[in-house]
Amino acid sequence: MTTAAELRTRTQELLAAHPPATTDRTDFLGARFDAGLAWVHYPVGLGGLDAPRDLQAVVDAELAAADAPDNDPRRIGIGLGMAAPTVLKYGTDEQKQRLLRPLWVGEEVWCQLFSEPGAGSDLAALGTRAVRDGDHWVVNGQKVWTSSAHLARWAILVTRTDPDQPKHRGMTYFVCDMSDPGVEVRPLRQITGEAEFNEVFLSDVKIPDSMRLGEVGDGWKVAQTTLMNERVSIGGSRIPREGGMIGPVAATWRERPDLRTHDLHQRLLTLWVEAEVARLTGERLRQQMVVGQPGPEGSGMKLTFARLNQEISGLEVELRGEEGLLYDDWTMRRPELVDFTGRDAGYRYLRSKGNSIEGGTSEVLLNIVAERVLGLPSEPRTDKDVAWKDLAR
Repeated sequence: MTTAAELRTRTQELLAAHPPATTDRTDFLGARFDAGLAWVHYPVGLGGLDAPRDLQAVVDAELAAADAPDNDPRRIGIGLGMAAPTVLKYGTDEQKQRLLRPLWVGEEVWCQLFSEPGAGSDLAALGTRAVRDGDHWVVNGQKVWTSSAHLARWAILVTRTDPDQPKHRGMTYFVCDMSDPGVEVRPLRQITGEAEFNEVFLSDVKIPDSMRLGEVGDGWKVAQTTLMNERVSIGGSRIPREGGMIGPVAATWRERPDLRTHDLHQRLLTLWVEAEVARLTGERLRQQMVVGQPGPEGSGMKLTFARLNQEISGLEVELRGEEGLLYDDWTMRRPELVDFTGRDAGYRYLRSKGNSIEGGTSEVLLNIVAERVLGLPSEPRTDKDVAWKDLAR
């Protein structure tokens, strides 16, 4: 078993062979991947060393001390948090070798083609069709709320391949090349003024069967791996104390005594404690992941993330008074990364409204927590055994 001392030695050897100050950023990240220091718990040859997941912190600390570049996880978060675990679990050896290195290095951005205009909260109702044609599949349909589609080379895509099956069956999961003919990306301007999201139209897109993940008809099972990892990556990321949304509010409170009131103080204290509890709970969840796979607990973390962000950003706007009503720039732009806390208080307040929708709506996540964590009875379902083609739409 790889030890912390061995990882420190290996990391120092990487730094000696590729000094961060004089090595091209992409070259350094590629060398790090090849040395097995990208994600140490991944297999040898795929950026890892088959080491315990918790030893990643040893590598990260050594590289941070040396001011080594990271792979800009906010820019490639969908690839890191959703696509990579799914490819690792269900991909062929060829798919893993082709896709994981440029994904981690950041040479290729990924997006997620799941939600549709008629299948958002109820993802299993999706209607994008994939029809087999020899060794290819021909895909037609529309996806929506697709972050970073305007930047992406690859997409994880769930399709309907057998409409005669009930909606949770008859689905198949693919990796889609976003540069293929027939893929059209259109911006969706948000309340912030940005177009971080997109809608994607798929018209006779040909996807080789070699880019399928999992068996034909197993798309829902494969998608569950993606969704569980997505919720952990959104709600359970590692942050320092007063990291995230609570940080700017606490800083404003300390720097601007003229804005303080007793009521605001009590509300800030309550939210500060809740944010710290959420941070520590996220740390415990990551420790649980060391010995297993992400489960429904990630849904609880994502629920908390959305609620706290909205309450904290609302308090920040109120704390700042008239200043909180200002907004820096409504210019239409298509950002290269997802930034929940950037810019000013007005941006944080508006952007947080999407937190209870993206990555699974809060209503759906409440059901998951109720049924899969608390063990409560499932809600009645009248469509369980009905063929997808016969469902009312």
